[in-house]
Amino acid sequence: MEVPTTSVAALDPAAFTQALDRLSDILRACVREGASVGFVAPFGRDEARAYWLNRVAPAHAAGAKVVLIATLGGEVAGTAQLDLDSMPSKRHHAEVSKVLVDPAYRRAGVARALMGEIERRAAKEGRWLLTLDTAGDAAEALYRSLGYSLAGSIPHYARDAFEDRYDATRLMYKDLRRS
Repeated sequence: MEVPTTSVAALDPAAFTQALDRLSDILRACVREGASVGFVAPFGRDEARAYWLNRVAPAHAAGAKVVLIATLGGEVAGTAQLDLDSMPSKRHHAEVSKVLVDPAYRRAGVARALMGEIERRAAKEGRWLLTLDTAGDAAEALYRSLGYSLAGSIPHYARDAFEDRYDATRLMYKDLRRS
């Protein structure tokens, strides 16, 4: 049996619009699984669409944010963002955000493929310092396996998606010049 391969591509504004429903579904599925990505349950499709349309689309259209999708076996399985919008003193820096893999496609190399493309695109843009934050042990393990280092932890950083409590986040970074 042939194992499907993961392909990763950047979305242009037209493709972004076409992928909006699937991106919203992936975001909602990840939140339902407990992902700490800024949302609190209950979390509906309208709120997910609003996130993509109001928070991501303008920066994406302006070229300040790269939005990637990963496909596995022809199906959109995940997404990630690279934020290139920085002040002049930080033109060497970019932030990785919303690395989201549909729970049905986890443990298939999708996040690893997305991160590989994030790093390739960052380097192409002259961005050699990447930062991200994560709250999950599995995600931290993935990032560590990719060469990211823990910079520190901030307690009570974000509200849990399901419970009235505040969880810590871990700040991580990678210097691509040392890769």
